[in-house]
Amino acid sequence: MLHLHRPLSLAGLTLLLLTGGASAPALAKDRVPAALRVTSPLQFFGHEIGADYELPNYQKLTAYWQKLDRESDRMQVVEIGKTAEGRPQWMSIITSPSNARRLGRYREIARRLALAEGVSESEARDLAREGKAVVWIDGGLHANETLGAQQLMESVYQLVSKNDPETLRILDDCVILAVHANPDGMDLVSDWYMREADPQRRSLAGLPRLYQKYIGHDNNRDFYAVTQAESKNMSRVMYREWYPQIAYNHHQTGPAGTVMYAPPFRDPFNYNYDPLVVTQLDLVGAAMHSRFVAEGKPGVTMRSGAPYSTWWNGGLRTTVYFHNMIGLLTETIGSPTPTRIPLLPDRQLPKADLPAPIAPQLWRFRQSIDYSVTANYAVLDVASRYRETFLYNIYRMGRNSIERGSRDSWTITPQRIDALKAAMAKDGRDGPAPAGGDAGDSGAPRPAPGAENDRYLAMLREPARRDPRGYILPSDQPDFLTATKFVRALAETGITIHQAERPFTVAGKSYPAGSYVIKTAQAFRPHILDMFEPQDHPNDFRFPGAPPTPPYDSAGWTLAYQMGVQFDRILEGFEGPFRALKDLPATPQWAIIEAPRGGGYLLDRRVNDAFRGVNRLLKDGATVQQLTATLTSGGKEWPAGTFYIPAASGTSERLARLATEVGLNFQPVAEQPAASSALRPKRVALWDRYGGSMPSGWTRFILEQFEFPFTVVYPPDLDRGNLREKYDVILFVDGGIPARDTRGGTAAPRNLPEEYRGRIGQVTVSQTVPQLKRFMEEGGTVLTIGSSTVLATHLGLPVTSALVEPGPDGRDRPLSREKYYVPGSVLRSRLQTGHPLTAGLPDAVDVFFNASPAFRLSPDAEAKGVRRLGWYDSETPLLSGWAWGQRYLKDAASVVEAKVGKGRLVLYGPEVAFRAQPHGTFKLLFNGIYLADAEGAKSP
Repeated sequence: MLHLHRPLSLAGLTLLLLTGGASAPALAKDRVPAALRVTSPLQFFGHEIGADYELPNYQKLTAYWQKLDRESDRMQVVEIGKTAEGRPQWMSIITSPSNARRLGRYREIARRLALAEGVSESEARDLAREGKAVVWIDGGLHANETLGAQQLMESVYQLVSKNDPETLRILDDCVILAVHANPDGMDLVSDWYMREADPQRRSLAGLPRLYQKYIGHDNNRDFYAVTQAESKNMSRVMYREWYPQIAYNHHQTGPAGTVMYAPPFRDPFNYNYDPLVVTQLDLVGAAMHSRFVAEGKPGVTMRSGAPYSTWWNGGLRTTVYFHNMIGLLTETIGSPTPTRIPLLPDRQLPKADLPAPIAPQLWRFRQSIDYSVTANYAVLDVASRYRETFLYNIYRMGRNSIERGSRDSWTITPQRIDALKAAMAKDGRDGPAPAGGDAGDSGAPRPAPGAENDRYLAMLREPARRDPRGYILPSDQPDFLTATKFVRALAETGITIHQAERPFTVAGKSYPAGSYVIKTAQAFRPHILDMFEPQDHPNDFRFPGAPPTPPYDSAGWTLAYQMGVQFDRILEGFEGPFRALKDLPATPQWAIIEAPRGGGYLLDRRVNDAFRGVNRLLKDGATVQQLTATLTSGGKEWPAGTFYIPAASGTSERLARLATEVGLNFQPVAEQPAASSALRPKRVALWDRYGGSMPSGWTRFILEQFEFPFTVVYPPDLDRGNLREKYDVILFVDGGIPARDTRGGTAAPRNLPEEYRGRIGQVTVSQTVPQLKRFMEEGGTVLTIGSSTVLATHLGLPVTSALVEPGPDGRDRPLSREKYYVPGSVLRSRLQTGHPLTAGLPDAVDVFFNASPAFRLSPDAEAKGVRRLGWYDSETPLLSGWAWGQRYLKDAASVVEAKVGKGRLVLYGPEVAFRAQPHGTFKLLFNGIYLADAEGAKSP
């Protein structure tokens, strides 16, 4: 708890008197110099933060913060939730003692201004004058970037101990949220580094597993899907409790030849969010760079100094942009083991993006700590100086969003500008401006006269292409449970959700009760648009003819597309019998209708969570079957692949629990279907490697969520053979199977604990692939995703890459990037229905494509047991993102099944499980696991 009044200790009183404090009023705690009250890091740890070869862990950070909380009235340590491994996740709230007494009021002001609902202009001005700037500063998100958590400890100490005028002003004007972003990882990494008694032997190399239980480095890729425990904790604080105006996310390491990268960022920025985000971000970035120069701390670069942009949503500092907040990222060098700044000649010349170069030199961790503290103070100083401005502007951006969502508005995208340019060029307006005019860019279209200009402007204001006033997700869509998960992700990020209390009609279409309604007239409208609408990434080239400049992360990610959610875009204002949800959307619940004797229950395979129910039933020993032909029951046709559970003793009770806990709806039928096959529990092996694979970790998380039993296996496990005796299915994610063997193997680090020794090694073509071939020949199923589909080549199957062209020697080589480049984006793939692998899926799905493989099958492929089950049937399969040269994907296969002996190999080109986001393609993976039990399934 926050201690506001605490008696002065005898030692403290003696020290105060010896230093000249005499009057009784001066004995009050808030008059005692803070440095005399709190324990320094040197006193607590026995060394300064940033000392060479020292790396305190999270347990020590926790103990230190709790000690400072007891000693200081500027600080309150609160738990914001539990981590994936069950540790408490701490946040320190730091402000002046007088502010601390009114924290509730300042949080309420921040909330009202951020949401902007029902707040007038004059009231917003008053609240901005009264409020305090809320600044989020985190550390430790990527635990092997050890600087983040260490600088957080030092910064907290300085803020609660210093009494200089600037610190006191900052404390008076700001509420600082110091958040540890990854406690589990800090313990793992610090303990790994410190395991060596000899400091000279300490190293961060060879970490044995991911530093977040499931997803490691990708914990900074989870802030719109919000799947992980830590993401949920932090998102709740940011978007539903404290609403900071500034969020500062510390990272490591800086670009070579510099110390730090700090904003401003390079283009492109996302057109969905308010331009005030960009201009304020530049303001804060300028304050940071100015302070570094003023303090004589050179080596800080910006913009073109690194690839970071503000296009992508999903990171801790990027999702905030879509919530009208200023998101900061710095990347700073440093390690507890001293390093050197190398000599890069181009980094020695001053320029706008590197105003003060730094000379090559030995670099110590403490220097990086000092740079980080400077950066924090620069941010807090500008937050203090512009307190009212930042508070008012977050309101202004919120009001802008509400107003734009309440009237006709248009979002201008690169494709629409390209269409406009093409129209102007067709009219002969593609040349430079006349002499004497302001030509601007040399190739810019000439301005049109008034009436013609209006016609061009109208092209950007087509009524049918205006932004929606809202979205409706019907409750009668096939997989409403997944739609509910999508809406819950929106709610986790502060979006207001409405739900229909009874049936209603909008724009001539009827919707059932329970349908979700998301109106865009709310403060976080940019995030809503970004989750529903396609991203249109601009063509980004350094110069004409250059290869595309890669985006910082994904180019397109529309979550509604990835999750396969059905929704309607509503272009006119609308009302209905809607209630705003006060909490996260609840899982729908159903009542079980008893099946007649001799009958059973049908379960719709189109529902992803049906697999969760099936897995739980099989674990409990219940009988589960699947239809191998169409069944008509109750006037409805149930296709092949539908799950059937025969009624038996205890069945209704089991299904009742699934109906309430999972939200599954079971349909009773009077008779057992004539055509069905039994499902058996599957022994699934999921590949992983020493050090951990993020795609494998994400897949492990998905399998756990849907209750698939599985075993994580490592290359030595596979190389030992006898795989068919242990497993039915082996799953290789992207990166699991190499294109060729490499020299050498994975070396075991010194002092490797026993539990990790069996993980050392790698999959090889020479040793592992023959074991996999034997496994399939004996009836096993191997599922491969992304680059692991190269297994087809190793097996000599009639499958080749579709993304090649003849080289000078006549042999195929990969398409050059100048011709073809598709970073992370959403594409449309056609599916072959009527096959067990596509059961429960429509004839086309939206797939996440991330420089993924695409396949060509030889003419005799089908005769050899190889068939195409998914393909790109268009020259323009792109739905969201960026696909340069996408025409090369026309007719290329996306999903392939191959018979190998008694078993099978499945190739998934696109990332069907990417970061646990594409729920719309999860069934391709789930069906693959049960593929062997569905060999006899027929088309409906």
